[in-house]
Amino acid sequence: MITPVDIESKKFKKVPVGYSTPEVDKFLSEILHDYERLYKENIEFKDKISMLNEGISYYKSMEDTLKRTLILAEKTAEETRSAAYVKSEQIKREAEIRASELMQSSQREINKLNQKIDFLRNQFEISKLKIKQLLVAELEMVLSAKLDYDEELNTNLVVDRNPDENNQDS
Repeated sequence: MITPVDIESKKFKKVPVGYSTPEVDKFLSEILHDYERLYKENIEFKDKISMLNEGISYYKSMEDTLKRTLILAEKTAEETRSAAYVKSEQIKREAEIRASELMQSSQREINKLNQKIDFLRNQFEISKLKIKQLLVAELEMVLSAKLDYDEELNTNLVVDRNPDENNQDS
C-alpha cells in the first residue's frame, strides 16, 4: 500500500514534451492531502474496529459467563428444591412415625388408666360389700343384744311384780 510519504517523496523524470509541471505538482499536492486524510481516517477506523472487537470479545465472554452462571444457578435451584422436597418428606415421615408412637404410648397409658379405674371400681365394690356385711353383722349384734336385754328386762320385771313368789322360794 502506498503511504503519504511515498506520494510526497515521489519524483518524476522531466521530459521535453509532457504535462505542465506546476499543474502536476498542484494535483499531486491535492492527492497527497486527500490521501493523508483518508490514510489517517483508515488508521482511526482500524483502531476503532480493534477496540470494538475487543469490546465485543469482552461482552461475548461476559455473555458466556452469564450463561454458565445462569445454568449453574438453575441447576443449583433445582438441586436445592429437590433436596428441600426430600428433606420435607423425611421430616413428614419422621413426624408421622413420632405421632404414631405418641398415639400408641397414649393408648397404652389410657389402657393402664382404664385398668386402674376397673381395679379401683372393683376395690370400691368389695369395700362396699365388706362394709355392708360389717353393718349387717353389727345390726344383728345390736338387735340380738337388744333382744337379750329386753328378755332380761322382762324377766326382771316379772320377778319384781311378784314379790310373794320370790319370797316363797326362799
